[in-house]
Amino acid sequence: MEMHNTSSTDFTFMGLFNRKDISGLLFLIVSIIFFTALMANGVMIFLIRTDSRLHTPMYFLLSHLSFIDMMYISTIVPKMLVDYLLGQRTISFMGCTAQHFLYLTLVGAEFFLLGLMAYDRYVAICNPLRYPVLMSRQVCWMIIAGSWFGGSLDGFLLTPITMSFPFCNSREINHFFCEAPAVLKLACADTALYETVMYVCCVLMLLIPFSVVISSYARILTTVHHMSSVEGRKKAFATCSSHITVVTLFYGAAMYTYMLPHSYHRPAQDKVFSVFYTILTPMLNPLIYSLRNKDVTGALKKALARFKGTQRVAGEVF
Repeated sequence: MEMHNTSSTDFTFMGLFNRKDISGLLFLIVSIIFFTALMANGVMIFLIRTDSRLHTPMYFLLSHLSFIDMMYISTIVPKMLVDYLLGQRTISFMGCTAQHFLYLTLVGAEFFLLGLMAYDRYVAICNPLRYPVLMSRQVCWMIIAGSWFGGSLDGFLLTPITMSFPFCNSREINHFFCEAPAVLKLACADTALYETVMYVCCVLMLLIPFSVVISSYARILTTVHHMSSVEGRKKAFATCSSHITVVTLFYGAAMYTYMLPHSYHRPAQDKVFSVFYTILTPMLNPLIYSLRNKDVTGALKKALARFKGTQRVAGEVF
């Protein structure tokens, strides 16, 4: 039974669960992904904080990536799941504004952080002797601060303008959260100029960190090509493979959403790509880094062994 206690300023999501024949299955899948993402990222942060072998700049940045993933999946998914359980799909104007701002800020911060993490890999492979200086604690905090500044700047610039347009009587958002392109379709005003500005802004948000990734890996490939040791090449590629995989997944889906012309967009396809980088990637990121990283898997085994030892001691006491 659906609840209809809404006000004239509320928006209504058409949602991800709009197919009744598979809505229950989708709810279950999204719930599993959400809790897996929270647990996997939480474990990643815990391991990095507690294992001294992971107290390096790369893992310091990775712990903040996990924190951002936990934050922005929590900005979108809990609302979806609660609405499904309560049989409602509405969100207030203020709620939509807050969700839009948090989403832009967090995703923007991740764009910049992933880009700057490529610089860390460049320094580690191309300037290993200077790594402690070029990737000092101060530099790491500057990377984190720069990522948050870039993301929050995007949120503060775009959110007030997006939500200031007059909206038509039909306030149904053909999406599962307040993403700018879907919200702007409800505007009762000419948004062409603003959409152009937003397009340029999003392109810059993507291309600036992406250019750092491209230039960093171009230098890395050149350095690896001149390595005489086969083992050294394998080690270099191993340290970069996880980051490349995450960047490809995240940037690829985001580029489709924000850089492809509107004529190529379809609501159903937009939802699929949005699911990919707002719901799936927060779960995949820690799994990719842990499954492909011996240091992380070693830290996990050590933590599990310590936990089992604690349980055994507790059992002997009682």
